[in-house]
Amino acid sequence: MINKQVYIFLTDTGTLFTRMIKLFTKSTLNHASIAFDEELQEMYSFGRKNVKNPFIGGFVREDIHTELFKEAKCAIYSCSVSEFEYYQLKRNIKKIELSEQDYKYNLIGLLGVVLNIEIVRKNAFFCSQFVATLLSNNGISLVDKPLSLVTPQDLREAKQLKLIYEGDLDSYPAVKLKKGKSTPQSYLDNTVNYLMTKKSQTKATFLTAYHKVKAFM
Repeated sequence: MINKQVYIFLTDTGTLFTRMIKLFTKSTLNHASIAFDEELQEMYSFGRKNVKNPFIGGFVREDIHTELFKEAKCAIYSCSVSEFEYYQLKRNIKKIELSEQDYKYNLIGLLGVVLNIEIVRKNAFFCSQFVATLLSNNGISLVDKPLSLVTPQDLREAKQLKLIYEGDLDSYPAVKLKKGKSTPQSYLDNTVNYLMTKKSQTKATFLTAYHKVKAFM
């Protein structure tokens, strides 16, 4: 069976809204997204439609190069899925995209999280609820609790996820290489840190990293 990877992207953007959420959650990372590639080029969540207005939200395809993520701290986790599950997830995303106007941000649901009360609304999600629900609907259960109460911290603690990077988003090797803004030394440093977070000691992995750095230099 061919396994593929999806990526759970947790962030702290430092905005007033996320600082308010942090007061209740006591967690450092309070926004969750799901990506279908390691470079985070195809990434989705429920969040603000307008960067300057946190109260107008819904289903969004996120761009890590926007102002919102400019100085973001993050943790990136990989989740192994079957090829069927991978493409089923993408099909479900496409269905949401085609009726995007019918979906809204579940702001009231956040109050339910604070009070530990399930508040389920049709076609309404907050970020971590969306990620957990999308995965659960495709047979991938990460958290043993009601989906309407799932927080980014719950996702962070899921045993099925593997941490591949934690730190400043701008220093994430896959993003820096894509942007082409790294210096050879900084990319080498970030690659070493990246491999350390993966805890990989295989010869093949290090050879791959070596050739990437050599080509980049």
